[in-house]
Amino acid sequence: MTVTTSPRAAPPGGADPATALGPLPPRLGWIAAIAFASGFPYGLVNEAIPVYLRTQGVDLVAIGLMKAVTLPWILKFLWAPLVDRYGTRRAWMLGSLTLLTLLMLALVHFAGQLGAGGLPVLVALLVAVVTLSATQDVAIDAYTIESTTSAELGVANSVRLTFYRGAMFLVSGVLIALAGHRGWSTAFGAAAAICGVLALLMLGLPPVRRAEHDRAAPLGEPVRALFARPGIWAVIAFALLFKLDVAALEPMAQPFWVDRQLSLDEIGIYVTTGRLVATVVGTIIGGLVTTRWGILRALWTLGAVQALSALGYTWAAHGAPDKGLIIGAALFESFTAGMGTSAFVAYLMSVCERRYAAFQFAFLSALMALSRLAVGTVSGALAQALGYREYFLLTFVLGLPAFALIPLLRRAGRPEEA
Repeated sequence: MTVTTSPRAAPPGGADPATALGPLPPRLGWIAAIAFASGFPYGLVNEAIPVYLRTQGVDLVAIGLMKAVTLPWILKFLWAPLVDRYGTRRAWMLGSLTLLTLLMLALVHFAGQLGAGGLPVLVALLVAVVTLSATQDVAIDAYTIESTTSAELGVANSVRLTFYRGAMFLVSGVLIALAGHRGWSTAFGAAAAICGVLALLMLGLPPVRRAEHDRAAPLGEPVRALFARPGIWAVIAFALLFKLDVAALEPMAQPFWVDRQLSLDEIGIYVTTGRLVATVVGTIIGGLVTTRWGILRALWTLGAVQALSALGYTWAAHGAPDKGLIIGAALFESFTAGMGTSAFVAYLMSVCERRYAAFQFAFLSALMALSRLAVGTVSGALAQALGYREYFLLTFVLGLPAFALIPLLRRAGRPEEA
């Protein structure tokens, strides 16, 4: 059974949620808004907080260990069934953003008082931020799945990923710059204001229609339904492997730029800004290709282009440092990763049943995050032992096994689209 372009059947007991929400362009506007709400806390924790900690004199070892606060983003599938069972998608988003606004205000009060004993308090605040962010992500992912057909997922995900990245850029660019001119209290205050505006925006989010009998199912039913699907083990293996090459390459990209003599200005102006633009362009093209060609064909094509990006870094690591070649490799990698991510996320969403969308997508995306975490922890040791050129070539090889699984993926489409 293909999952590429078939129209979605109406859920039992109601009209198609996509039809209930109206034509696609207005729905894309709401998907953009909730994607921005998803990317903003992620960017704050992963982009702004490390800079804040370093400016407060926190050592590099402690900053590295702070990555542990991001664990709720991986474990969110554990409470995703509760999001499926209770309340509405809008209520979960509104509640999470409201509490995130209060936590940002707590960071305003805390910003200038880190001190020697303040780090544990900051850790507790950040764990709460990540947990709320992960909870709203569960509702956001489910809302996106429920409000789009499989044929629309390519375009929807290009919009979604573009605004997600845009939110991260706002944090890494505007808020950090604001902290440099007005202090971290002002920057965190701006973050609280943004979260507050997003919470108010959620009041107007159109609801998605859901069958009531799905809420009465046992809490373990989403797990049973997922693992009862034909071909699900191929899907799980594919979720672990498809982005493995990118997951291995990215942690060593920044050290490679520094070791190949790029200045901080060159990294900030050309590489960081250029990679954002390249990612957005790649995401948009990937979404259009996925919509036009179908998801599985896009996985073949865009996945192959994504794998080639490692060879660009392999070439850049050969011989004397060539700044133009290094910057070109970085931009090409971001462009192809954006295309591959569009097809990959569209596929994961196409597999999830609407009635259990929160749990099933959270579980599958957690597998991707686990593989990223696992390969990232050993990337430094391998790069140091092999050298950059050989390591980047190894990352290319890591991207190949996933292609053997694509022919097996057709069997695991949504049951309601059979």
